[in-house]
Amino acid sequence: MGWMGKLIGGTLGFVIGGPIGAIAGAAFGHTIDKSGELGTAESPFDGGSYGGAHPYEQMAGGAFGRRVSPQQRAQMTFFIGAFSMVAKVAAADGNVSQAEMQRIREFMNKDLQLDPQSKSVAERIFHTALSQDQPFEQLAQQFYGEFKNQPQILELLIDFLYRVAAEDNGVTKSEEALIHKAAQIFHFAQQRMDNIRKRYVETTDTHYAVLGVSPQDSDETIKKAYRSLVREYHPDTIASKGLPEEFNKFAADKFRQIQEAYEAIRKQRGF
Repeated sequence: MGWMGKLIGGTLGFVIGGPIGAIAGAAFGHTIDKSGELGTAESPFDGGSYGGAHPYEQMAGGAFGRRVSPQQRAQMTFFIGAFSMVAKVAAADGNVSQAEMQRIREFMNKDLQLDPQSKSVAERIFHTALSQDQPFEQLAQQFYGEFKNQPQILELLIDFLYRVAAEDNGVTKSEEALIHKAAQIFHFAQQRMDNIRKRYVETTDTHYAVLGVSPQDSDETIKKAYRSLVREYHPDTIASKGLPEEFNKFAADKFRQIQEAYEAIRKQRGF
């Protein structure tokens, strides 16, 4: 069941802290009854139930338990941080409509293929982040603090934000402004951001953007970029760096995009 089961089961055992921890505490803290049991809580999206009589241990300041591995801490930070930041991006151009919520739920089902438990947790985090006043920039700063030495994880988050934003009839200026703030906090170069952006806007250079190269680059440069990306973004490699198991399909899709982009360019150039 991974870290998700440990969160529900009350054995995660670590303090998240910061704005991400505050959102986690607000999302789950009020579901604890006096006996320490996690009771049934109404889903913020559809009136369904969350949890169901699982023991849960809460500590002050958004902490969950007392023992955790670095891997589990990273997974928790990624999952809660990602859905919290997605909520802020979704609300960037005003209130999140029911239609937008439905599209986000479809994204959870189709693109991430979250199981019911993971989906329930993701929905609660998303809904709670909408109602909390933690600034987007502070969430991004904490996320960067956790993953600053893992650029692949940082890029996966930017890619995730763009993909969800694009689900809602394209990326709006206000949504993109927040995504660019995250990229600045992550110290992304402009060229790197341009390559990510091209994956989600209409362009003739999409395949080159996926590989982070341009049509003017040599065949050898393209091959080198492809080999590097295959090593960096293999799903097993990404998972070992702190990606939650619920995002495995997302990482696998990115890996597939890299392979498809290279194959398209290879056929086009004839090498």
